[in-house]
Amino acid sequence: GQRFNPDVDDKIKPIFRWLSRPGIADLEIRQIVVRYPLILRKSLEKNMKPIAAWLNDLGMDDSQVAKAISKGPKLFSYSLERHLQPTTQWMQDLGMNASQVAKAIATYPKLFGYSLENNVKPKVQALRERGFADTQIANLLSRFPQL
Repeated sequence: GQRFNPDVDDKIKPIFRWLSRPGIADLEIRQIVVRYPLILRKSLEKNMKPIAAWLNDLGMDDSQVAKAISKGPKLFSYSLERHLQPTTQWMQDLGMNASQVAKAIATYPKLFGYSLENNVKPKVQALRERGFADTQIANLLSRFPQL
């Protein structure tokens, strides 16, 4: 019969079970693993569950969290403290409301991989210099976060 493999049984199978959530089809789970195989090396308890809970706390419903995971599984490679929280705090400081932040994350989770200082803030500054108000920039970022 099959032998117990701690790496598969204790680590990989629970990740597949956890990813098998409402809103993520089996085909999407396979696509997630193909696009970001390191997801199978992430810790459910230290990375994945806390980030998903944090997304819920931001106001994202389970379908938005599923969409974000499916579109950007690399989300789980980012540090909550160093990437996710500072970026969302900056978005809120810009004037984005909770639903705009949630929409931006669900639409384009890769945003968290961008450097705030070297990429996002200079683009926003360029828009400000062209006369855009922060409310307009917040609206633009919520609809087109890959700006």
